[in-house]
Amino acid sequence: MSRVSVGSARADHSRFVQRVRRRYCGERALLPPGTPSPETLRSALHALRQQGYALDSALRVLRHLTLERLAVLDCEEAAPLDVVTRTMTALAELVLDEAARAACAELDALHGMPVAPDGPPPGPLPPAGDSTPRRCAWWIVGMGKFGARELNVSSDIDLVYVYEGDGETAGNAEGRHRISNHEYFGKVVKRIHALVGDVTEHGQVFRLDLALRPNGNAGPPAVALGALEDYFLVQGREWERLAWLKSRVVAPAESAHRAGTGQWLRPVVLPFVFRRYLDYGVFEALRRLHRQIREHAARRAAGHPERANDVKLSRGGIREIEFIVQLLQVVRGGQFPELRTRPTLQALQRLARAGLMPAEKAHQLAEAYVFLRRVEHRIQYLDDQQTHVLPTRDDDLAWIAATLGFDSTSAFLHALDAHREVVAQEFDALLGGTDGGCKGKGCNGQTSTAADDLQTVLPRLPSGFAERVAAWCNHPRVLALREDARVRLARLVERTGTWIEAGRASETAAVRLADWIEPLLRRESYLALLQERPAVHERLLRVLGAARWPARYLLRHPGVIDELASSELYEGRFDAAAFAADLEARRWSLHKTGEDDEEALLDLLRRAHHAEVFRTLARDVEGLLSVEQVADDLSDLADAVLRITSQWCWQRLRGRHRDEPRHAILGYGKLGGKELGYGSDLDIVFVYDDDDERAPEVYTAYVRKLINWLTVKTGAGDLFEIDTALRPNGNSGLLVTRFEAYANYQLNRGSNTAWTWEHQAMTRARFVVGCDDLRSRFDAVREAVITAPRDPQALAAEIRAMRRRLMDAHPVRGGRFDLKHSPGGMIDVEFAVQYLVLAHSAAHPSLRDNVGNIALLQRAEGAGLLSAGVGHAAAEAYRRLRQRQHQARLDEASTQIDPAEVAHEREAVLTLWAQVLG
Repeated sequence: MSRVSVGSARADHSRFVQRVRRRYCGERALLPPGTPSPETLRSALHALRQQGYALDSALRVLRHLTLERLAVLDCEEAAPLDVVTRTMTALAELVLDEAARAACAELDALHGMPVAPDGPPPGPLPPAGDSTPRRCAWWIVGMGKFGARELNVSSDIDLVYVYEGDGETAGNAEGRHRISNHEYFGKVVKRIHALVGDVTEHGQVFRLDLALRPNGNAGPPAVALGALEDYFLVQGREWERLAWLKSRVVAPAESAHRAGTGQWLRPVVLPFVFRRYLDYGVFEALRRLHRQIREHAARRAAGHPERANDVKLSRGGIREIEFIVQLLQVVRGGQFPELRTRPTLQALQRLARAGLMPAEKAHQLAEAYVFLRRVEHRIQYLDDQQTHVLPTRDDDLAWIAATLGFDSTSAFLHALDAHREVVAQEFDALLGGTDGGCKGKGCNGQTSTAADDLQTVLPRLPSGFAERVAAWCNHPRVLALREDARVRLARLVERTGTWIEAGRASETAAVRLADWIEPLLRRESYLALLQERPAVHERLLRVLGAARWPARYLLRHPGVIDELASSELYEGRFDAAAFAADLEARRWSLHKTGEDDEEALLDLLRRAHHAEVFRTLARDVEGLLSVEQVADDLSDLADAVLRITSQWCWQRLRGRHRDEPRHAILGYGKLGGKELGYGSDLDIVFVYDDDDERAPEVYTAYVRKLINWLTVKTGAGDLFEIDTALRPNGNSGLLVTRFEAYANYQLNRGSNTAWTWEHQAMTRARFVVGCDDLRSRFDAVREAVITAPRDPQALAAEIRAMRRRLMDAHPVRGGRFDLKHSPGGMIDVEFAVQYLVLAHSAAHPSLRDNVGNIALLQRAEGAGLLSAGVGHAAAEAYRRLRQRQHQARLDEASTQIDPAEVAHEREAVLTLWAQVLG
């Protein structure tokens, strides 16, 4: 290849630039210096009109001036990509707005304005938009790169025209020539296309394409909003969801701004693009679409080998980056609204932040995207042609290389190949086939041995699994599946059987998988997920094989299996700050699209909580977490949910009298002691410290709302069961208490005071959420309570009496040992620790911290309150009893076991009891 000579990066190598400079030499000065902006573009258009250009001619000349300026900024001054794409987008918006105004003015004079349908509008009206009769709203929707503000320099623009609804025009000045709104907007479209798309002596402004409208080129040029919604519900195809992903109202200008009527389209478009559940069914649809594009590109290149170098459509091209990004957005955007963004580069950043793509891979794809788009622009600068194919002339290739900073054509082509290879590898990993990297028989469902029906698979399955699957052969849910879903099911079964044979999965796990998937067969996306992601399928079998309770949890919250796709699942622990940031990002994303109603936020909280619980569960059954670590993570998660829910509830509380509440949530029991398990309820007490006369009423309403948010069951499930019985005076007391009254109650000031068992509960209480100054005041009250002078013998007698009542309330079958309630069980440890804290923490400050039973037993022994070895032995026994209880609950097994299995632990606990309370 030829070397590049100095100076060859000048924009005037472009034949298009040369033509513009020759023909419009006098007009070039009308576009103010620098990067064109919406204001300078409008100013230049006005100046062209002042020079006598008709609107259609002025728009065309303005486009030529803009492209010539961009060629200079891009090629000679290395302007960033978004300078070019945003300028082209601003030009297109201005052009369409001007054309729309002119078209409506002409048609209004002939037929009168189109009148809005009777009845309320589909959304809020802008200021001064409620006149009678009201003009029918309408919108030009920009699709693809136009909607994402990513237009290239010789791009056509994909449009869909939508109007509010049926009706007719008001008639001209004489009240004549009324036509239907459908006819009116059809004429508007025709007039706009003449103003913008017709080729005249000055060329054209943009090529306009309406192929993405409902029913494509067979559909009407403009569609009513209701008809669009019906089309989405009945006929909308998967690839159209990708097309509408980047859609945006671009004109008329008054409709396109944030408060304009363009927002009326959101409730129609968003549910079509983003499903409420994880939607892996789109994989195969996108795979087919891409196959068609590749085949079309191959046909175009037949006999023209130079067309194989298409930076958009060839392997590793721009389209494949867009497919990667849009696929991940569409699959998960329904549940993760923070992924909903139009620009490709911004979407890559969000996918990486969400953990759906490694940050380094997202960076590589972003670099490739910028590089390929800049190459695309240079190809189009040459002759102002809508092409993406590298030129064949050596001087053109050398010019492209020079404008990109390369010193030779070969260096440029080497970089181009490297970027395309990165893209192609990532695309193939995601969409190149259904194996997802799975090797061996039954993995990809594409080999000649793959089964297409269950009957074919049965003989190759182990007996227990085969018996379970055989029931599906005539099962109504299976028979009701579409053909492709039945094939997916058969291939999943075949793959599972293969893994059992190879020792990669147990038959128990396979049977549980069948039990789990049967009620979900109508949700074909789960079949698609497992078929598309063999790694998720295998991880799911491991989780199901580890214990029974995970299968039950997955049945209640099936969407959480998507967490198994994360490469970071087994690498981390719960991160409260990241959890809160992710939730806030999702809430803000919903707010921007007007979807942040209470129901949406309730579902958002539940899905996020369920996903985190499942992450902890997956790490737990994999043996990566101890029982204490599981409890810590679940407790930290509960704290985070309480903190976020408190904030959101207060923000939405009617009648609130201050920006931030002066309240606190106090955790007791397992929440207070950070010993939460799966499905534990929350023992909490609500207090406030606010002198405003409205405070009692406001905080009562606030707490009721908060409890409702935490406990109500929605379509996404529930969060927690809440128990407030430990508040002053129990269930007969106020739901929320002034902090001063709470402190007086706990410190035995006045006639209404706490019982000993409430002071026992205080040993495990902690401040969870609320004002910082209340935290220190609560800590002071707690310390005063647990260090108060007490008669040790009377205290011991009361605790023993409470222990007997609990034992009577939880009878144990003869000859069995209850891990929690039997003598020598966990309750004995907890009561012994509570006695040690209440009786001795005044003299031994190390016992005042709420650090858990194990640490407190070790501290008590260190303080000389227990004989040598007794505290440590009891602490270890308590740990092992908790482990046994935890595993029994995961297996949904009885916690009443043979005493011989824990004889050593029981003896250690009884020794502790005898020393402390015997």
